[in-house]
Amino acid sequence: MLNAVAAARKILTRLHEVMASRSHAQAKLNTVVEVIGKSLDSEVCSIYLLREGSLELFATRGLAQEAVHVTRMAIGEGLVGTIAGNTETLNLAEATAHPDFSYRPETGEEKYHSFAGVPIVRRERCVGVLCVQHADPRRYEEVEIEALQTVAMVLSELIANADLVDEDEAWGLSPSQTGTERLRGLALVKGLAIGQAVYHQPRVTIEHTVAEDIEAERQRVYLAFDKMRDQIERMAAQAEFGVGGEHEEVLQTYKMFAYDEGWARRINEAIDSGLTAEAAIERVQQRTRMRMRQIDDPLLADRMHDLEDLANRLLRIVSGQLGTAAAQGLRQDAILIARNLGPAELLEYDKRRLKGVILEEGSLTAHVVIVARAMGVPVLGRVRGLRGALREGDQVLLDADAGTATIRPTPALTEAFEARFAKNRERQAVWAGMRDVEPITADGTRITVMINAGLRDDVPMLNLTGADGIGLYRTEFQFLVSATLPQRERQTRLYREVLEAAGNRPVVFRTVDIGGDKALPYLNHDDGHGEENPAMGWRALRVALERGGLMKAQARALLEASAGRTLNVMFPMVSEPWEFDAAKAVFDQQLAWLKGQKKMLPEAIRYGAMLEVPALAEVLDILAPKLSFLSIGTNDLTQFLFAADRSNPKLAERYDWLSPSILRFLKRVMNNVAGYKVDVTVCGEMGGRRLEALALMGLGIRRLSITPVAVGPLKELIRKVNLPELTAQMDLWLANPPADMRSALTRWACEHGIDCD
Repeated sequence: MLNAVAAARKILTRLHEVMASRSHAQAKLNTVVEVIGKSLDSEVCSIYLLREGSLELFATRGLAQEAVHVTRMAIGEGLVGTIAGNTETLNLAEATAHPDFSYRPETGEEKYHSFAGVPIVRRERCVGVLCVQHADPRRYEEVEIEALQTVAMVLSELIANADLVDEDEAWGLSPSQTGTERLRGLALVKGLAIGQAVYHQPRVTIEHTVAEDIEAERQRVYLAFDKMRDQIERMAAQAEFGVGGEHEEVLQTYKMFAYDEGWARRINEAIDSGLTAEAAIERVQQRTRMRMRQIDDPLLADRMHDLEDLANRLLRIVSGQLGTAAAQGLRQDAILIARNLGPAELLEYDKRRLKGVILEEGSLTAHVVIVARAMGVPVLGRVRGLRGALREGDQVLLDADAGTATIRPTPALTEAFEARFAKNRERQAVWAGMRDVEPITADGTRITVMINAGLRDDVPMLNLTGADGIGLYRTEFQFLVSATLPQRERQTRLYREVLEAAGNRPVVFRTVDIGGDKALPYLNHDDGHGEENPAMGWRALRVALERGGLMKAQARALLEASAGRTLNVMFPMVSEPWEFDAAKAVFDQQLAWLKGQKKMLPEAIRYGAMLEVPALAEVLDILAPKLSFLSIGTNDLTQFLFAADRSNPKLAERYDWLSPSILRFLKRVMNNVAGYKVDVTVCGEMGGRRLEALALMGLGIRRLSITPVAVGPLKELIRKVNLPELTAQMDLWLANPPADMRSALTRWACEHGIDCD
């Protein structure tokens, strides 16, 4: 291997002089092929570059000079095209024996038998090919292939700096990725948006590949390794990952690679050959990618992906390019591109510039989706191959309604989308004009329409929408976006600000819903970690009752913030009446303490429960007498009823909210509480959809708490509804369900002049 290092270093030393010269790009490439050919004692050395979708012979030593800028090969054509198409290395003793060999008479290559070629890679894509040929039929030595691969990396810098390939190739996009393309995914937050693609984690740009001082580069890598290993150790020590389960396995693999001497040695050898620290890491990463393409074993492929992720982390550390796009600031209307996002990360972005989000992963139940919905930002998730499909700065037409994103659209597509976007804004303007209109049905029934919130910035939406109050304030958002457990004083201050901003309109505070898939890194999770079904596990009220201090602090904060006002407090994920009793006892205890301290108390306290667990419906006769209100959380309730994880893309849209089983269940709940003075509210996403809201009103539900953007459309719908007619029809359908309830309800709405789009 030392021979490989010496050979590469010898060539790079000479290339460094070539690149530093004032010659024009063509002259430099002409010199480069001479240097490589002589150093490897090869009779032919040629460079092909990707231009206008084909590989053009740009410089050669040994082939006919008349073929330069004349000989072209398509991607996948001939040996050169095969190397570019597969981003792979070829080393052949007899070139003509290869099935992809393509003879080009103008080059005069018929006398050469051996052939070796390596891809010239720029930003993970092939933009050219470097190849050598020899008259004698022989395979090139591994030392020579290693040297060629290292030189190809340096050539990519020269090529990019000299603008020798089209901008699209320099960005690393193949010809098929430069035209219009439509990506499909799962609609997580519906809406339309236009903007330029911006990566949440910007790509690291390697500016210099040839080292000035090898020892200085080696020291930079050593320090980066130390820092990366410290980060991995801290991650492994965090209680968020607990003991056992997949997280620990992932971290153990990370640690294995982080301390792998073979990986570190290969990077060191690349530096010895004359590369900078960044280029050395990228050089080893390129080898890893080539190996990944040849791996059929999915488990081994996953491990190679882990190494890829770790190499990216090391590259970011050594280059100092650690910030996200949020830290750098958005400069134009942007569509954010990411593998996944947390709620705190999303909140860092300028809301005026952030128009939409596209995720490679993401799920309907993720908290970032709830935050995005509150911000009015459309989100498309589960988009496969996202990072390989577009580049930074590409125009994107995001249609989260249809679950698609069009990248690099034609002017005609953009014009049509903008027309639709404008029409959508007109409708939104009409709905915004409903702010001061009361939601009263055609037969004179007042429907209560409230909003769901969780951020301080959500509260002004009360005035903008004319909503009746906040039917669900998710208190856990303050915990999720905080680096440490929020102190009681901070909680009190937030709750008081929310109540003051709401004025005389009610605010229903849901106690913290954490745990399961919403683990907080600063809380020690001894139990329930690594659950296979976290949504159905150790979360919400179950965690709060176990963590007495957490619930006591929140109870005190809510009671103190509500002094002189009415406090509406709701407990999430109640499964049995005793859980409600235990939670209320915590509030009673804190209330008694405040009385003893002569503190000012709430004027009244109304206690409620969320019906998300189906079991609670069977004991409402026991619980209802203790309740002031009951809120039905349709998001969790639906997946529990159908045993269908909504974060699973195969199940996410399989079961319909308008299924007779859901509607019959909700009707039974309404019947079970009919004899009690309990306000029933639907506070899930179901209530914010016009057709679903129509069905809910037909079931007898008169209170809805929805996302702010749905208030206007819902008010418009309510004013067209004749409840007696709707209720009678729903009763008929529940007794004898149609084959397709959604279609039947849509037809009924159209016949009665109600637009349920």
